[in-house]
Amino acid sequence: MPAATHRIVTIGGGSGQFTLLNGLRPLPGLHLTAVVSMVDSGGSTGRLRDELGILPPGDILKCILALSPRADLARSIFLKRFRAHRRLRGHNAGNMLLTMLGQYTGSFPAGIRALCEILDVRGTILPVTVDRATLVAELTDGTRIFGEAAIDLPRGARREKIRDVYLVPHHQDAITAYPPVLEAIARADTIVIGPGDLYTSIFPNLIVPGVSQALQQASGRLVYNVNIMNKYAETHQFTAIDFVAALEARIGRPIDVVVHNTRRPPPRILARYRRHQSEFVTLDPLAPFWRSRRLLGDDLLNTSGGVVRHDERKLAALIAGLIKGESTP
Repeated sequence: MPAATHRIVTIGGGSGQFTLLNGLRPLPGLHLTAVVSMVDSGGSTGRLRDELGILPPGDILKCILALSPRADLARSIFLKRFRAHRRLRGHNAGNMLLTMLGQYTGSFPAGIRALCEILDVRGTILPVTVDRATLVAELTDGTRIFGEAAIDLPRGARREKIRDVYLVPHHQDAITAYPPVLEAIARADTIVIGPGDLYTSIFPNLIVPGVSQALQQASGRLVYNVNIMNKYAETHQFTAIDFVAALEARIGRPIDVVVHNTRRPPPRILARYRRHQSEFVTLDPLAPFWRSRRLLGDDLLNTSGGVVRHDERKLAALIAGLIKGESTP
């Protein structure tokens, strides 16, 4: 195997980070580190958090599966959901195993490393914090919504926009970044943020004290993957400029490279998304806003199954081309 020569840190959570890592994993010459949000509160993960008081395993598991060369077999086993036993019903095998490993070793990061060892994971997976916390969104009318799942899936046809998000610690006075995260950011050649929901997948990493400061001081190039579609009650009516401006305000430094999709989904798919108040994210390459930032656009679209997402191979190829261009004399 070729020596790893380029250190990439990805920051995010959910299906967007899974897609990115799944595309980057087969590429040679990369050392991959995934920094993962720790606020997931839905489904099996949410139940385990509530019942056992643990850190959420769901997004970590997605990253483990994405970086495993045995991914196809692993997914068929670890994403299988229990049905027979009443208490296990609805949980998947991977969440349960990761939970057990973390409790048995006495450390959630140690449990992650153990499962990575089982699946021969290529890379490093780090929780952004090992302090338990709840994500809270403050809306423009002053209302507060508690929990990532409640923020992510709004009830009703109307909701005020999100003004800010913050973390409320569970059993400690403050939340701190997991130290290896800050070390990885400092050593990175390239830091890739997204794709993913801005307020529920991206910001929960950046609002952990120390992370934005580490990004401000990082020598590595900062790359942001703009979402293909905006999202009702979270980034409703956002253009690409809105996404980047919000991210830069949170980090406190400009983005170096903005990766964006250039191909519109078919009209029938856009119409279905429009019924959920979700629109295609537009980008005007001639806008003065982009003068200090490099735009890197291409067809990154995947609409299989009628769902709009980034194509993992196209996205990875674009980032690989960026890295190769930087390293060419």
